Amino acid sequence: MSRQILPVGKLPHGLLAKLLADAPSEDPDVVLGPGIGLDCAVVKVGERLLVFKSDPITFASDELGWYLVEVNANDVATTGAVPRWLLVTLLLPEGKTTAATVTAIMDDIYAACRSLRISVIGGHSEITHGLERALAVGTMVGEVAAGALVTPEGAKPGDRLLLTKGVPIEGTAILAREFPERLAEVLAPEEIERAAGFLHNPGIGVLREAQVAVAAGRVTAMHDPTEGGLAAALWELAEASGQALLADPGAVPVPALAARVCGYFGLDPLATIASGALLLAVDEADAAAVGVALSEAGIMWAEIGRVVGGPPAVYRPGGPRKEPWPRPERDQIALAYEE
Repeated sequence: MSRQILPVGKLPHGLLAKLLADAPSEDPDVVLGPGIGLDCAVVKVGERLLVFKSDPITFASDELGWYLVEVNANDVATTGAVPRWLLVTLLLPEGKTTAATVTAIMDDIYAACRSLRISVIGGHSEITHGLERALAVGTMVGEVAAGALVTPEGAKPGDRLLLTKGVPIEGTAILAREFPERLAEVLAPEEIERAAGFLHNPGIGVLREAQVAVAAGRVTAMHDPTEGGLAAALWELAEASGQALLADPGAVPVPALAARVCGYFGLDPLATIASGALLLAVDEADAAAVGVALSEAGIMWAEIGRVVGGPPAVYRPGGPRKEPWPRPERDQIALAYEE
């Protein structure tokens, strides 16, 4: 086994695939277990399906609690489930943590949970040696009827790929909040404030658009673009569904301010952490109806491609032929932290 030091970000794809393939999950009540592109686990409990998700917040420090709730609720929402319960683990840095620090984080978590009608049911907190900044890990549990479950495995040839809001909403908010002094070289104070406000407007949550979409038509798969941005999300959807995808980077909405923020740091907006957008595979016959429902709900969206079938891969238009769209090795936002 290689002793090479791994870079910041998600584990390399090959290593993660091997680790997940060895995970024990023989319980017949496990409806959906671990796998590449499968962000949630699903377990049958009596007549109900419970959906489980665990995610940390590692790049953000400002409004850490709000990020924690939204990103965990997002993945639960992509299954068609309603987020119901949250457990929180807080690891706080030695020599830097005050009661006010912890209270502010928990106040954010409680406010976000109240806005989504989620109950906080437990967790763990401690002052931890060796940390430079607070780390938060959430475990979200949701609930869905068996017949309403949506998983990334469901995408099929002919489905249309829709994307809500644009990218990278989360990345833009993080960069503006973490590095306002650096951005002041190219952005006015009100622009930095607006970029930081992407956390709430257009917002990093996707629960509402997921619910609108599944009520309007046959949504076969949903995915929340997080680390690695939209490019990684497309690859994860391709692998989870066993299908090839054809997506047009030029059709992807990138807000002008987000493009300027990413441009300053030299980041690819399509490979930067992108919570706030929802990637949907929709049955071709229902794509128009889903689009109309999203528009009527005031949710911006764009059709960015389709499921084309074949071995799992992601392609983009390339003249008379399609060309491969490479998988990001890691999230682009990591580059900003290395300067």
